[in-house]
Amino acid sequence: MNKEWLTNLVGKVLKVDRGGPESRTGLLLGVYDDHLSILTEQEGVIYYKIDHIKSITENVKKGFKFQLEIPEDFTFKTAATFKGLLDDLRNQWVNINRGGPEKLEGVLHDINDEFITLILNEEVIRLSMFHIRSISYGARVEKPKEDEKSENNKDNKDNKDDGKAEKNKDNKAEEKEK
Repeated sequence: MNKEWLTNLVGKVLKVDRGGPESRTGLLLGVYDDHLSILTEQEGVIYYKIDHIKSITENVKKGFKFQLEIPEDFTFKTAATFKGLLDDLRNQWVNINRGGPEKLEGVLHDINDEFITLILNEEVIRLSMFHIRSISYGARVEKPKEDEKSENNKDNKDNKDDGKAEKNKDNKAEEKEK
C-alpha cells in the first residue's frame, strides 16, 4: 500500500481487510513508515503493519457506521516505525493479531529485530516480528453508558407522562361540569 495514498484517507472511516479475524472497521488516525493506526468502537486503537493489509475499503456513498465522539484530549501512541511503536509499548498488556489461531495477549517484555517476547502467566512466548499483523494496547474512547442514556430517556418520558396525566385530569373535570 502506498503511504501517500493512505495519508489522504486519514480522518475517514475505513474497513481494513474484507473479512476474517483481522478485519476491522474504524477511523484512520494516522499513517507511518510501515504501519497505520485506526480507532475502533469495540477495541480502541489498533495498529496494523501495512505489509500485512490485503485491502482497504471506503464506503463513499453511505459511509461505515461509526458512533464514537472523540474527546479533544484523546491521546494514543505514535511512532515512525512499527518497531519503535513496540518499544513504546514495552511492559504493557497488549493484544497481538486480532483473532484466529495466532491471537496472543500478554505483557510485552522484550523487542529485537527478530522477535518479541510476551509474558502470560507462567509462559514466556516468543513471536517472530514478521508474523505480527496487528497490535493494540487498550487506548479507547468510552461510549456513554446505557444506564445514563436510559435514565435520561426515563426522565424525559416521566415529564411527558406528567403532562398527559394533568391533561387527563383537566378533561375529566370538564366532563363532570357538563
